[in-house]
Amino acid sequence: MTETVAPAASHGHDFAGKLALITGAGRGIGWAVAQSLAAAGAHVLLLSRTQGALEELYDTISAAGGEATGVPMDVTDGDALDRLGASLNERFGKLDMLVGNAGVLGPMTPSSHIVPKEFDKAMAVNVTANARLIRAMEPLLLQAEAPRAVFTTSGAAHKCRPFWGTYATTKAALDALVKTWANEHENDALRANLLSPGPIRTAMRAQAMPGEDPETLPTPADVAPLFLELLSPKETRTGEIIEFQK
Repeated sequence: MTETVAPAASHGHDFAGKLALITGAGRGIGWAVAQSLAAAGAHVLLLSRTQGALEELYDTISAAGGEATGVPMDVTDGDALDRLGASLNERFGKLDMLVGNAGVLGPMTPSSHIVPKEFDKAMAVNVTANARLIRAMEPLLLQAEAPRAVFTTSGAAHKCRPFWGTYATTKAALDALVKTWANEHENDALRANLLSPGPIRTAMRAQAMPGEDPETLPTPADVAPLFLELLSPKETRTGEIIEFQK
């Protein structure tokens, strides 16, 4: 089931003629960011495992006059990401914006009780998939005039609370990966940052904190404007973790 978000707005940005790829677009933050980018004029490529959610989001964007293409795919399929990069190169020749948002919570358990298979799955989605995404999409981003990339991280990476070992570890690794990649491009036009949304009204948050009242939390639509700010050609920051403030 997809979280309800407010109607998308462009938030003053003009992304007409720009191409954006959003992973984890089937719900929550990815859904809201995709809607907002489309409202601002971008052609959004919606990547998610869930065909039904993609169709629903595509219909929502199209009904509002936006442009979107659904890409049903598991981000852990690295070869599929490579094929997607080749396909986008053939069709568009560039990629202006990359949003690495797909993620999983992983097991909430003492570190000594983590099942290796579950830890490996979380690493595959939260870290390895983003490394493959960077590998596949960097050549396309470098063909854009002002390429921008934003990855969704978490304060859990440095808070290291009890029982959050899997999620904290994978997000810490993602932080290191994206910061390193950003530093490798400090002398060209690519800007890559991490956005830490904090507690947001999403299915993942409900899974982690089942006793919490979701009505007390900001919505994915509330955080979407900060994504658009970091994706703007005017954005100069790179290699930073930007925290969403309510």
